[in-house]
Amino acid sequence: MTIDLGDGLQVSPLGFGGMALTPVYGPADPVESLATLNHAVDAGITFIDTANVYGMGANEELIAELLKDRREEVQLATKFGIAGNPATGEREVRADPAYVRESAAASLKRLNTEVIDLYYLHRLDPRVPIEETVGAMAELVQEGKVRHLGLSEVTASELERAVKVHPIAAVQSEWSIWSRDVERSVVPTAARLGVGFVPYSPLGRGFLTGTVNSSELAEGDIRRRMPRFVDGAVDANQTVVEVVVRVAGELSSTEATVTPAQVALAWLLAQGGRLGLPVVPIPGTRRASRIDENLGAISLTLSDTQLSALDQAAEAVVGSRSDTPSWVSYGRE
Repeated sequence: MTIDLGDGLQVSPLGFGGMALTPVYGPADPVESLATLNHAVDAGITFIDTANVYGMGANEELIAELLKDRREEVQLATKFGIAGNPATGEREVRADPAYVRESAAASLKRLNTEVIDLYYLHRLDPRVPIEETVGAMAELVQEGKVRHLGLSEVTASELERAVKVHPIAAVQSEWSIWSRDVERSVVPTAARLGVGFVPYSPLGRGFLTGTVNSSELAEGDIRRRMPRFVDGAVDANQTVVEVVVRVAGELSSTEATVTPAQVALAWLLAQGGRLGLPVVPIPGTRRASRIDENLGAISLTLSDTQLSALDQAAEAVVGSRSDTPSWVSYGRE
């Protein structure tokens, strides 16, 4: 089963977010990470997402190990545009035409592949008109180095300007039960323009699974700096998790247990249908068992009552999804 994401790009209905395989949420074992990637492809998840900044190139090199024998099975997405190291709070951006070419060449080398299926602008560079950046990306398509173009954390107006230069296959932004700001303008615009949506952090960086204890986060865990995970906010946000857990309990039976993660993903997939555009979430995990769990969301059907309850849960969220609003699309809308 595949989904037409946008611009003719066919991908699996669920993707895999590679950032989880870097130390942003604590230590990561490369051997286990590669085994998890292989299990994902074995299970039917062939849309693999990475970025040049994840592990400062190490994530692309890890995925290159997967691609050695399985390149034809994978729809490969990577990104450029973040010149700093977000894992340490360095949020520099660069997206001038020269850097577009430089970054693509470096990613192709690290990934040990001749072509990138989906190449994203990771963050907008305020010093460079988006038309110039997308124009340079379009040249990579013409040269056969890239097949499709994507944009990450853009506003509706930025997306409108970009598609006038070259077709855009997908927008990637944070989107989940507790991060719905993109529904105001970015999602409707993407739907109108025929652009697919790739939600990152669809499980609220793990919070919506009900298994995250903020007091136990590792010292280097990026969530320690996020407003929703600080004291007070994280306690208040448990009310959202309680609704997700309750719905999972309603759907569970003596034959099968439905998990909060599956409910959160099923809600996103249902949102795509309700809002009229293809939605392919990219949850990340270090454990192969979570792959099978996440795939269970594809066949899960939520009732109108359950969808309404989950919709309303978002209203109880405390704290913004970024400590720097301009870093994400809602801060520039």
